[in-house]
Amino acid sequence: MKKKVHFVSLGCPKNLVDTEIMVGDLRGNNYEVVADASGADTVIVNTCGFIEDSKKESIDTILEMSALKESGKINKLVVAGCLTQRYKDELVKELPEADVFVGSGQFQEISSILQKNEKNPEEKTFFHLPTFLQKKSTVRVNTQPGHRAYLKISEGCLKRCAFCAIPKIRGNLQSRNILDIVNEAKLLAAGGVKELIVISHDFTDYGWDLRRKNENVIDNPYELLKALNDVEGIEWIRLLYLYPDGVTPEVLSLIKDNPKMCKYFDMPLQHINNEVLKSMNRKMTREEISEVLSNIRREIPNAVIRTQFIVGFPGETEEQFRELLEFIEEQEFDRVGCFKYSIEEGTAAGKMENQIAEEVKEERYRAVMELQKKISRKKHQAFIGKTVDVLVEGLSEETDLLLQGRTSQQAPEIDGVVLINDGKASVGEIVRVRVNDSHDYDLVGEIVH
Repeated sequence: MKKKVHFVSLGCPKNLVDTEIMVGDLRGNNYEVVADASGADTVIVNTCGFIEDSKKESIDTILEMSALKESGKINKLVVAGCLTQRYKDELVKELPEADVFVGSGQFQEISSILQKNEKNPEEKTFFHLPTFLQKKSTVRVNTQPGHRAYLKISEGCLKRCAFCAIPKIRGNLQSRNILDIVNEAKLLAAGGVKELIVISHDFTDYGWDLRRKNENVIDNPYELLKALNDVEGIEWIRLLYLYPDGVTPEVLSLIKDNPKMCKYFDMPLQHINNEVLKSMNRKMTREEISEVLSNIRREIPNAVIRTQFIVGFPGETEEQFRELLEFIEEQEFDRVGCFKYSIEEGTAAGKMENQIAEEVKEERYRAVMELQKKISRKKHQAFIGKTVDVLVEGLSEETDLLLQGRTSQQAPEIDGVVLINDGKASVGEIVRVRVNDSHDYDLVGEIVH
């Protein structure tokens, strides 16, 4: 009998790819992955340990699953991922409910880990290897709808932003080589994937480590994009997480000239005041960032620019926050995410003086999101009457009476959707939709032929 395993995958798409690698390993070793936790022998919670909110969500989920174990609905609870790697000693001590702890360097061995623990329940900690970099031989099962997939191109991060714990959790930058990445893209395309979503901690640093070791290596963002663009069957290529200084004229030109490349720039800017940027250990100034944004809009007028900002960073004055608000209003970004700064252990910012009160962070967060809602509403209203390409994803999450899809300007899970109120289409099909209504974050339209 195959033992049944259920996954709860938290955090970012990079973490989801790790979950998909675990699914691949288990399926190849006589385990069955099931959708319902109560029907599983083992539940694996793949945690996120990035910021305070994600840590809380991870702990709450672990406790929820441990309650299932207490009730006898599951036999074994496994805690994996970033939170485990970051707080391994504390979690082992404080979560006796969990049977196994797996860090971010050994999750790919999950089937053998479960077998070892089965034979010896006292052997429960597996986080002694460094961060795992996906190999050519790594088996992975795409858990996304069949028409889209994430493609992770590297691990770790080259940057050392003062607020970020990622390098401490995931280590330094490690890039996969272009050949392995392209081969995986071809496999995904052969399986029906039309949209590739390229993910890493910073796309623009891709290959830096490979080139540093060998001056003859050509693996860089431009060459990778050029190679992915040639993969047959892929219709959309979306890039997530670009640091602005890496948006070179060559990369910009490649995105502009190739229809497969989504005109979508996800650039977490974090702030715009030069003093705050310096405190954050960000290597660009407001003037340099503004020039990059101007270059993108000049070369690709219909480009969507998504960004994220942090409010309440240590020492952020009211005047500096007002500068940020004015910049958002001036730039009219298509999408803005906002985070309230949280102290992260082991980071430079966590040791800084002049920490901002929580009520001030909340007030600033609300101001940013209220401003962006007005901008978003205005931008969506401008779509009314236009016809756009939409990738159909299935029935609407709101009602079975509508279909739901996305334009190339909408990333899954983080952006809005297009609600289709007239016409028929299959999941994974790209159709033409005339927009006839808009909401704050979603569009509404009908299929046209």
